[in-house]
Amino acid sequence: MPLSGLTVLSLEHAVAAPFATRQLADLGARVIKIERPGSGDFARGYDDAVNGLSSYFVWLNRSKESIALDVKSPQGAEVLRELADRADIVVQNLGPGAAARLGLSADELRGRDPRKIVVAITGWGSDGPWADRKAYDLLVQCETGLVSLTGTPADVAKVGVSIADIAAGMYAFSGILAALYRREITGQGASIEVSLFEALAEWVGQPAHFAAGKGRQPGRFGAQHPTIAPYGPFVARDGHTVLLAIQNDPEWTRFCETVLENPALAQDERFASNNLRVAHRDELNAVISARFAELSTQALEARLAEARIAFAGVNTVAEFLDHPVLHARDRWRDTATEAGSVKALLPPIDLGVEPRMDAVPALGEHTGKILAELGRDPTTLAKSSPQR
Repeated sequence: MPLSGLTVLSLEHAVAAPFATRQLADLGARVIKIERPGSGDFARGYDDAVNGLSSYFVWLNRSKESIALDVKSPQGAEVLRELADRADIVVQNLGPGAAARLGLSADELRGRDPRKIVVAITGWGSDGPWADRKAYDLLVQCETGLVSLTGTPADVAKVGVSIADIAAGMYAFSGILAALYRREITGQGASIEVSLFEALAEWVGQPAHFAAGKGRQPGRFGAQHPTIAPYGPFVARDGHTVLLAIQNDPEWTRFCETVLENPALAQDERFASNNLRVAHRDELNAVISARFAELSTQALEARLAEARIAFAGVNTVAEFLDHPVLHARDRWRDTATEAGSVKALLPPIDLGVEPRMDAVPALGEHTGKILAELGRDPTTLAKSSPQR
């Protein structure tokens, strides 16, 4: 596999770092996950939805090896240092200053081995006025203005997934791949930092440019597009919600002719351009809603397809799980856990080889194996590293 032969040591918890390292594991890297004895990654306790296991942990930690280690004990600190020195890549998303206190700063690790790639995922950056401030996903959504963009005119809303963590994990993953490429050329590793705040700041780039250019806050339009119309959800006669997306004037004309069966509407002075349609959004939505209420979902989708208009069903998560595209493209695999096999989606990067989809580890499952590789007697860490 593309990353076979590489070893990643990760002091990780929650979402951001585990998401980055799981993708490295997907591509064949060996990922050794340091966990707290007794409790482990606190994402293990977020819920019990997957046969008693956390949905977060099952999603983020397949194909990894778990070692339960008290890194603050003298023996645990020795093991940690030895594992860090053997690893190609060291990743951590610990609290401010914690990595340095453990001897895992980029300067210290790369001082011993310039080829090492050392990754820190922080909340607000390792310096600056908020360096010591805690950062959780929703706090970052709020501070970047994302929450102000999400919801309806009456109420703000958060994004329904951990988007700041995911953004930071994606940039950490891509940064590691870039660093590996450079190391092949120069022989030098890298010191990488990704903050949740700056990762999500990049993702709100378009509304940031809009606000700076227009001098005003973008609006909140629920599931409608803020600057394109019609682009949003409408309800068919049978109660199913269909989201349609008109991208240009030729599509608008075809939509009026074929779907609404009202060609004259395309030339209505209120709706003759996208800017005008946005300005008269409420009137436009009323016209479309009235027509959609007369058509079944099947008839409506047939007309949208004939007019070459993009559309989608507004699915529940349960409907997504049974999506025909996922089944037709054979995207599901069985993944083992300590509580039995679960279905998991293949990662979206297709490199022409079957991705690694190994088991989700139990807490400390690989402690004995890893200590034996280091030539250490597992019983010497029995109190600080319980095995399962």
